[in-house]
Amino acid sequence: MARDPEMIQREIEEAREALAGTLDELSERAHPSRFVESGADALRSRLADPRIKYPLIGLGVLVVLVLLRRLFR
Repeated sequence: MARDPEMIQREIEEAREALAGTLDELSERAHPSRFVESGADALRSRLADPRIKYPLIGLGVLVVLVLLRRLFR
């Protein structure tokens, strides 16, 4: 059974709209700023962990002390 041209045109337009919606969603998911935000959030959460936070603070203090010692020697 043959379909009329108006029905075919409607189907094409519906498919086009669905494809446009899918492309918009994909472009939003793959946007570079989203990756930067998620990486920054992951880094913040890791640095908030006391097992990482306090050794880094200690290392920073040690580096400052070594630099001060070299400056005033």
